[in-house]
Amino acid sequence: MKSEMAGTGLVYDERFLLHRAPYEHPENPSRIRAIHDHLEREGLLAKCETVPAREARDEELAEIHTQELIEGVRASAGRDFTQFDPDTYASRESATAAWLAAGGLCELAIRVARGELAGGLALLRPPGHHAERDLPMGFCLFNNVAVAARAAQAAGARRILIADWDVHHGNGTQHSFWNDPEVLYFSTHQFPFYPGTGAADEIGGSHARGLTVNVPFSPGMGDADYLAAFDRVLMPIAEAFRPDLVLVSAGYDAADGDLLGEMRVSPAGFAAMTSRLRKLAGGRVVLALEGGYNLEAISASAAACLRVLLGDDGAPDPGGQISARGAESLSEVMRAQRPFWPFLERS
Repeated sequence: MKSEMAGTGLVYDERFLLHRAPYEHPENPSRIRAIHDHLEREGLLAKCETVPAREARDEELAEIHTQELIEGVRASAGRDFTQFDPDTYASRESATAAWLAAGGLCELAIRVARGELAGGLALLRPPGHHAERDLPMGFCLFNNVAVAARAAQAAGARRILIADWDVHHGNGTQHSFWNDPEVLYFSTHQFPFYPGTGAADEIGGSHARGLTVNVPFSPGMGDADYLAAFDRVLMPIAEAFRPDLVLVSAGYDAADGDLLGEMRVSPAGFAAMTSRLRKLAGGRVVLALEGGYNLEAISASAAACLRVLLGDDGAPDPGGQISARGAESLSEVMRAQRPFWPFLERS
C-alpha cells in the first residue's frame, strides 16, 4: 500500500547528456536540459525526491532484449560513432547513457511499485519505445518502459498499464507485450506515420486479445480528442483491467508546435491525461520521457504533468469538443475492442 507520506520521485542524470550525434539531430541533449532547467525555475525539482540513476542489470535488459542487441549497444562504447539505422545512433558515451536510462527507470518503477514513492517522472535519454527485442530503432537503444515494466512485476506489481501518448506509435513496446495477459498497452498516435504500426485492429495475441489498444489519430488532433480517447476507451478498459502500476511513455511530440508531429495537445491537455491516470492503481503513476522536440512545449508540458504528480489536480480540463475526425477514429477503435470490452459505448 502507498504511504500517505510517500513522495514523488525524479530521475535525471547529467550523463544522459553525453548521448549526442556528431551532426544535427532532433533528439539531442538540449531536450532534457531545457526541461530540467524549467522545472528548477518553477520550484518543482525541490518538491521531488531524487532517485539516482543506476545501470540496468543485464538480467533486467534480457527480460526484453536479445543478448545480441545488448552486446551491440555495449560494443558501441568508446567508439566515436555507431549508426544502427538511419535515425538511430550511438556515440562514445551513449551506452553509458542507455544503461543508466533503463536502470534509472527500473529503480523508480520498483520504488513506486513497493509504495516507497507515490509516483514519479524520469527525464531520460536515449528514449525507448521504438526499440524492438532485437533491434535499436527510432532514436531508441533500449526499451526503457518495457524493461521497467518487467522490473516492476518482479517487485510485486503484477498487472501493468502502459499508456503511450507519444505522437509515434510504440512498436517495440507493443511487440514486447503482444501476448502477455498481465500488461495492457494503450497508445494514442498520429497515423499513418512512423513507424507504420498501430492500426486499430492490432489488438494483441491469442493470449492477450484486447490488451493492445491502439488509437490511430489523423493529424491535427487536440486536447478534446485525446481526452475523449482516455474517457471513452482507456479509462473504462483500465478500470476493468485494474492495474497495480501505470507506466507512461510520455512523449511530448504530440504537443502543439512540435517539430516532427502534427498534433495540438496543450500542457493542460497532458496534465488532464495525467490526472485521469492517477485515478488508477492507487495513484501509482510513473512518467518516462520519450519524444518531444519543441523545447518550450516539452518543458511546459512536463511541468504541468509533474504538478499533477505532486498532487495539484485542481486545474480544470481544457475546453473544446471532440472533432469529427477524432470521433470517427474512436468509433473504429471501439468497434475493434468491443468483442473484448463489451461495455464500450456505441456511437
